[in-house]
Amino acid sequence: MLFNSIQFLVFFIVVTLAYFCLSWRGRWMLLLAASCYFYMVFKPVFILILFATIVIDYYAGIWISQTKDQKQKKLLLIVSLISNIGILCFFKYYDFLENSFNHLLGSIGLRPMIPHLERVIPQPVLAWMVNNAGHILLPIGLSFHTFQAMSYTIEVYRGNQAPERNFGIYALYVMFYPQLVAGPIERPQNMLYQFHSYFKYDFENVKSGLMQMAFGFFKKIVIADRLSQVVDHAYLAPADHNGLTLLTATVFYSFQIYCDFSGYSDIAIGAARVMGFTLMDNFRSPYESKSVAEFWGRWHISLSTWFRDYLYIPLGGNRNGEFNKYRNQFIVFLVSGLWHGASWHFVVWGALHGTYQVTASLRDKWLKKAGFSWPDNAFVKAGGVVVTFILVGLAWIFFRNSIGNSMVILSKIVTLSLSDRIETPFNLVEMWFCVFLILFLLVKEHYCQNIPTKNTVVFFLLFITLSFLVYFLGVVTSNQFIYFQF
Repeated sequence: MLFNSIQFLVFFIVVTLAYFCLSWRGRWMLLLAASCYFYMVFKPVFILILFATIVIDYYAGIWISQTKDQKQKKLLLIVSLISNIGILCFFKYYDFLENSFNHLLGSIGLRPMIPHLERVIPQPVLAWMVNNAGHILLPIGLSFHTFQAMSYTIEVYRGNQAPERNFGIYALYVMFYPQLVAGPIERPQNMLYQFHSYFKYDFENVKSGLMQMAFGFFKKIVIADRLSQVVDHAYLAPADHNGLTLLTATVFYSFQIYCDFSGYSDIAIGAARVMGFTLMDNFRSPYESKSVAEFWGRWHISLSTWFRDYLYIPLGGNRNGEFNKYRNQFIVFLVSGLWHGASWHFVVWGALHGTYQVTASLRDKWLKKAGFSWPDNAFVKAGGVVVTFILVGLAWIFFRNSIGNSMVILSKIVTLSLSDRIETPFNLVEMWFCVFLILFLLVKEHYCQNIPTKNTVVFFLLFITLSFLVYFLGVVTSNQFIYFQF
């Protein structure tokens, strides 16, 4: 179910009103049923995949906690992780691996080794797994709830989380509808105890939650979906456009993907807060970052901290010498690129960010040895923000486009002429309105991260104003959120 739909608006109102009318037991049962319905709206049969991983991880958590032998504990954890990663890899990467590996073998004169799906899966099963082009359909949000499920068994294994004995509560932890398909990727320590709590109706939570949802809709429908029209126009056929048009599309895409994804997070966090639940922050004004390292402390925080805790540190983190530290940083970003999509352009995107991190670490090391330190003034800070935005924007080109199209875009941007004119589907007034929206967003997030809601009269005025702005200025499309595809 898309957040930016009338169907979700009705769903949210009905579920929330019913939630506050029920006892604790009735509440979690309602939320579980509502979450199942929310997920099944996309493609009902895929809930069976979700249910299979829930059953495996539920029992794995209990058995891990009951087992005294450390080797058996580790074996149970491995079984759980392989089940989750195996399902994720099959649905998300089988086509990619088949095409890439078999193409590589063919280029050196060898026969393909990875069989096509039709040879390994019965036709009745295959029918609901592939699209009309014969490619495997990716269950929506699979990467998100797979990582959330994996964090549970890992934390139980580490002894940081007691196993959840209530199967329904554990299933709700994985399936909680606000953050089911695009995060934030929560940890069991933050969520499981909340599902055991009975939250009384709190008007302050309702006000702050609704306000965050309203601004999330504003970012998605008014800003992101409007910018997407300029981006799509230029990026769908980059060879047909000049450098200035592609540069404009690149800047707009940087804000489109931010408003799209952070807008989803705002709606998810706000919807949960209305009912009393607290989800972790996922974005903190990332385009104010003065370095790429700082950017990743502000962008998609739930994913970056997941990779830190469950991949970077287990690999050795910054221990065991500088070479291993740089290697681990690069591996994490390569895996992050693959996590986002089964395509080489995502790998390039991850490799670029890995290169940024390693290069910055080496630069700081050499500058420290030379006794140099950056002056602490506004000019240097502003320069850091501009350079960081340029580096991140450069990487976004590869995130959004194939490698071939990305190289076309880069070559045209580098060779742009001052005589170029921006070619967009918008007129001049609409383009300046886009610029105004971007500037408004930056100013708002710099000076007012959270819109105040303490004063009830002010809350209603702001909430109604935002709602009218979304209705009258919003781009009416059926665009799903960008991160739904992951």
